[in-house]
Amino acid sequence: MATHPTQPTTQPTTHRLPAVRATATQVLSRDTAPVLRVAPGDRVIVESLDARGHLERQPTPGAVTPYRFPDRQGHALTGPIEVAGAQPGDVLAVRFESLEPADWGWTAAARPDDAFARRLGLEGSDPAWLLWDLDAGARTGTNQYGHVVRLAPFLGVVGLPPAEPGEHSTTPPRPAGGGNIDCRELTAGSTLFLPVTVPGALLHLGDGHAAQGDGEVGGTAIECGMTTTITVDLLRDAPLDTIHALTPTARITFGFDADLNRATADALGAMLTWMQQLHGLERTAALALAGSVVDLRVTQIANRTWGVHAVLGLDAVGRS
Repeated sequence: MATHPTQPTTQPTTHRLPAVRATATQVLSRDTAPVLRVAPGDRVIVESLDARGHLERQPTPGAVTPYRFPDRQGHALTGPIEVAGAQPGDVLAVRFESLEPADWGWTAAARPDDAFARRLGLEGSDPAWLLWDLDAGARTGTNQYGHVVRLAPFLGVVGLPPAEPGEHSTTPPRPAGGGNIDCRELTAGSTLFLPVTVPGALLHLGDGHAAQGDGEVGGTAIECGMTTTITVDLLRDAPLDTIHALTPTARITFGFDADLNRATADALGAMLTWMQQLHGLERTAALALAGSVVDLRVTQIANRTWGVHAVLGLDAVGRS
């Protein structure tokens, strides 16, 4: 993938952004004053609380502990970060250098009493909680029942505010700006590309996940605090003008919509465009090739908006 980052005028700087009240927000808004200003190419070490903003470990499942925001409206996020020179029409590249989870986390499963819950056999059920001890060194998490899972940390929310003024919910992911994408592929070594929605980009980060399956089927992952090291850059000739990603093993495109069919078509359509560029194909021929090498995955079903991502392995198509 040929991209050309903007050229920094000074040496890249490393910034630190702690998870304190002054750096916290729980809405997405172009009107929120930035808590940090960085230049393209800079590195930022960002601390974030878990999605609900717990300030203390829960001693027992479901226990109420102090929150960052007692009047919780959305995810407890860190930011926004202003990127100097970013303007709509640019693409913000967020490279995840490292993601280190806190030493504890939680998972809660609860659904409204709707047709989906009844289909799952959950009608009238109470919420269930798992509390996790997280070992970042061993990359394992252990819950109160003794279940051990492998950790693959990533951030659920990485996004920019909508262009429209006012406060916007952090819950649904958006085709413009991203946000609560919840894609488990975005681990260390990956780069997420977000079309810039507002001057300065105003990047928000948070919702640390120590581990999650595709779909986030119970409504939450292993929710945890996270220390994330990112490098931010600006691109002016990205291959797509929609949200996409490059991981150590694959190219990824996304679709977000309340209708699963539309979300799927958007993710696949963006991948076809990328494949046309990569392989010099007509669109129908790209679809024919995609049938052999592209995986479609449900990113998440938890956020009132379906997420779908299309995955093309970096080594999926060779040359004879």
